Amino acid sequence: MKLSQYFLPILKETPSEAQIASHRLMLRAGMVCQSSAGIYSWLPIGLRVLKKIEAIVREEMDKAGCHEMLMPTLQSSELWEESGRFEAYGKEMLRLKDRHDRDLLYSPTNEELVTDIFRRYVTSYKDSSVCLYQIQWKFRDEIRPRFGVMRGREFLMKDAYTFDLTREEAVQSYQSMFNAYLRTFLRMGVTAIPVKADPGAIGGDYSQEFQILAKTGESKVFYDQKLLEITTEGREVNIDELKNLYAAADEMHDPDTCPVDATTLSEARGIEVGHIFYFGDKYSKALNAKVMGPDGKPVYPEMGSYGIGISRLVGGIIEASHDDKGIVWPESVAPYKVGIINLKIENQTAKNMADDCYEKLQTAGVEVLYDDRKASAGSKFASMDLIGLPWQLIVGPRGAEQGMVELKNRATGEKQDVSREVALNKLLS
Repeated sequence: MKLSQYFLPILKETPSEAQIASHRLMLRAGMVCQSSAGIYSWLPIGLRVLKKIEAIVREEMDKAGCHEMLMPTLQSSELWEESGRFEAYGKEMLRLKDRHDRDLLYSPTNEELVTDIFRRYVTSYKDSSVCLYQIQWKFRDEIRPRFGVMRGREFLMKDAYTFDLTREEAVQSYQSMFNAYLRTFLRMGVTAIPVKADPGAIGGDYSQEFQILAKTGESKVFYDQKLLEITTEGREVNIDELKNLYAAADEMHDPDTCPVDATTLSEARGIEVGHIFYFGDKYSKALNAKVMGPDGKPVYPEMGSYGIGISRLVGGIIEASHDDKGIVWPESVAPYKVGIINLKIENQTAKNMADDCYEKLQTAGVEVLYDDRKASAGSKFASMDLIGLPWQLIVGPRGAEQGMVELKNRATGEKQDVSREVALNKLLS
């Protein structure tokens, strides 16, 4: 994509309403535009990041044996009244009436509806083990929406739901999803640790949040150092092992009863980006979603639900990966892999080399953003650092005459003067 033809409304000044790094940088880098309090339009470069994160989540859910579907955002109140949550959920749930004066709600979560789908079609224990998921926009009427997409009212979320015949099978599903979450966040280039959590309005026996470690995190997190090793290695773990690797948010951490030795107890700030629950037959019983067991007796399936805040992850990754110049994207979720900067668009030699690099990378399937604008070098460097693409390929008149370019790694700041061929081979490898 050529920047001269792209819609990228970069701001030089930070909007006054932006209080945290991710909000400031997303607005300045032209990723989002605020529509109203806690509600944002996703602009082209922001949407590319959102889609990259969504694709990783989808791939890992599919690998875990889950099946994607899509449920409506507007739902009838009847199922929620059946489960007892229509009134109990609180003011965060947006309620409205249609023209026939029937109560509707904008779904904040989907335990009721997915359970209703299950009970309509599954009657035998032979078909009872299933995982369904969706990636869908949701709405929660936050009393104080703030911090940009980190705590917005409208957000994109992956929510998955498992059904199993027995508690043992349900715990296995929970463990499988737990491992899928570790793999998912590892692929995004962030460190996310599982933390014991309050099940809140959803309920459950097991409940864990996944917190991205970031200096600007909203929660204080305490954890055994071994947990960090697990998340960075991405290896398989089990529930019993986790019980011995304590991790808790500040409100659940008691120094007097902490099971972790002081020498291995670590403390950091975290941002919640995922939450998983195992809640047994809470919803299957409430909605009478039973199946016939192998002995011919009715059984209420054991359930779990598993959420990942996809739009929230965009902000979380930025909080964990930025510097004073702008965003530093991990390559797996970057909107483009390479930014080409032509320092002097009027110089034909520089233009020919920059155009050639752009065409070769495009042909090879590398995502490239080419700054071909008539702007100062300083402005181009600042813009490219702000949007945070992993690599910058810089072409100037003097270097172009010698067949040389400058290759910059955004994360490390390392710069190399290399031939065009060496630079292209490195970016294509």
